[in-house]
Amino acid sequence: MSLSEPADVFDASRFAEFALELHDAAGVEETLEAVVQFALHAANCTHAGVALVARGGRCAEVGAITDPVVEKLYRFQIEIGQGPLVTALSGQTVTVPDVATDDRWPCWQPAAVSAGIGSALHVPLKVSDQITGVLSLFNTEPNAFTVDDEAIAHILARHASVAVATARHEVALAQAVDARKLVGQAMGILMERFDLDGDQAFAVLRRYSQDTNTKLRDVAQQLIETRKLPR
Repeated sequence: MSLSEPADVFDASRFAEFALELHDAAGVEETLEAVVQFALHAANCTHAGVALVARGGRCAEVGAITDPVVEKLYRFQIEIGQGPLVTALSGQTVTVPDVATDDRWPCWQPAAVSAGIGSALHVPLKVSDQITGVLSLFNTEPNAFTVDDEAIAHILARHASVAVATARHEVALAQAVDARKLVGQAMGILMERFDLDGDQAFAVLRRYSQDTNTKLRDVAQQLIETRKLPR
């Protein structure tokens, strides 16, 4: 898909191609990079970014950016717990038509003005009513985003939500398979060394995991690498 066309020629077929591109992305990082790059051409923005809800839902983490200024503003808001990104993480779409005159976030506003941001749009990423992140569009000019731009942002957010959830699920499955392999190898070592059966070997690994407050996978990894269990 070529992303050189102006925004007004983007139609349903372009978004269908975009969805396929997300489907073919190799992982979460590649998925997010495709989202922000598409946003630059599909909507009237000069910068774009995606922030993801971290594991456990306690905070946000930078997922993808098209300019360092986006990461700077993301990290600033995450640190102070204030700003349109933080508000959007609660599930609200946040529009900032003119950053210079919007005083809803007194700490964020001067930082955004200093960074050369004129307007901003933040759309939550949702999967089954759960907030998984935020898609952010920025323009150096005020009042840059139209109703059409907001509609495009919502379409992008929906595609991104599903793609990120799928990519994360695939990563989790791969990690689970890897963990099972490691535990199986560690059990084999214990069974051979101490003449244990499978249940006994697994019980040993689990006990060391609980006693040392270490993930079972990490206990297995250490045993495989050092031939020793954690102290």
